[in-house]
Amino acid sequence: MPPAGRAPRWASRQCGKPSGRPLGAHSIVMEHAVLRGTARHPCSVGEHVLIGPHSHLAGCTVERDVFVATGAAVFNGATLEAGSEIRIHAVVHLKTRVAAGATVPIGWIAVGDPAEILLPDQHERIWQLQKPLDFPGTVFGLERLPPERFMPEMTRRYGNSLGRHADDHALDDAG
Repeated sequence: MPPAGRAPRWASRQCGKPSGRPLGAHSIVMEHAVLRGTARHPCSVGEHVLIGPHSHLAGCTVERDVFVATGAAVFNGATLEAGSEIRIHAVVHLKTRVAAGATVPIGWIAVGDPAEILLPDQHERIWQLQKPLDFPGTVFGLERLPPERFMPEMTRRYGNSLGRHADDHALDDAG
């Protein structure tokens, strides 16, 4: 635990392979947030970033002065440019770039590069933007197949990948 009056630098579990320094100076990751990187999609967080509780950031780049609120999800290959805000339970889809200073409102979804920011009830438009981003290929290296063929291979690969993290650890204040 850090000395009195000094906030912890990392209050969650680090998984995967972050890029360089996993957390920029003066940045805070709140409880139950997960930051995960892979060799193909490292995770990096710039300076003066606040990542709220229960957020999930996978293989993304977070530039300086960004706020990621409680329960937000940011997927592989996404970039949150400086000064952007990702509000409560907002989603930033894979390969999406949220422009500097932009806000993804509470519960909304950002998709594409540049990001189109949409209400969740706009499923058809979201899917039109999301499908070519190729989630199965980008994240799992698999082509989109019917679920009965895709899911067994995806869970096999993902299980093997997660098994490599058996020795991961929470970073202490010196981390």
